[in-house]
Amino acid sequence: MEAVWRGKWALVTGASAGIGVALAEELVLGGTNLVLTARRKDRLEALARRLSPTYKIQTEILPADLTDPSAPEKIFAFTHDKGIEIDLLINNAGFGKYGEFPGVEKQRLLEMVQVNCAAVVHLTHLFLQGMMARRRGDILILASTASFQAVPYISTYAATKAFDLLFAEGLAEEMKPYGIRVCALCPGSTESEFHTVAGQAKFIHRAETAQKVARTGLRALAAGKSYVISGLGNYLGAHGERLVPRRFVTRTAARMFKPKAK
Repeated sequence: MEAVWRGKWALVTGASAGIGVALAEELVLGGTNLVLTARRKDRLEALARRLSPTYKIQTEILPADLTDPSAPEKIFAFTHDKGIEIDLLINNAGFGKYGEFPGVEKQRLLEMVQVNCAAVVHLTHLFLQGMMARRRGDILILASTASFQAVPYISTYAATKAFDLLFAEGLAEEMKPYGIRVCALCPGSTESEFHTVAGQAKFIHRAETAQKVARTGLRALAAGKSYVISGLGNYLGAHGERLVPRRFVTRTAARMFKPKAK
């Protein structure tokens, strides 16, 4: 990754696996210092040990669970107490859950909304204050190709990612006068733990590497784009849906994702 954020600090949520790790790896190539946060302390420590000595950058880790509504304030306080100015906020943390809506645990669905939406808004609001005062800063928000349509059997997840996309696009226009760039990164199937955790590993097709997705997102953000879809096939698929009735798209997705009868 080009040295857009050399010597600056980036905060990456969900930094213990998948695209989060790939984003951290891309950033250190350009000399960016990192605050890494996720639930799993051991993974954060291992990543920091691997990156810091090799790339001569500074790393700080903070285990935090964004299903806890107080976690964003704790993350912000952590950086404030250490005198760290975050110039790049990456709202990467998120998860999904596959299955018929009534059969998915209610608490898991509410936690999904908390992590994928509420925590994104909360963290963005906290860190934007300093960015606006300095009249510089960048925010990358992980959306999805699911942001562009309803997806039965992952209905809540798709809805949260539609929120992320629209939030990022609107904020991108609001923040232009302050010199702050905001971009939504919309990956499709990606080689990561996400699909296994969501219970939909069998639906992975033509998965991109996490490294490719991370690179695509950071380059789009640096270029001032308000959103980017990773992969030509994903781009054509997302925009091709606009040419047919919405209900047809939803019905087609339902046939693809419907659980097999037991």
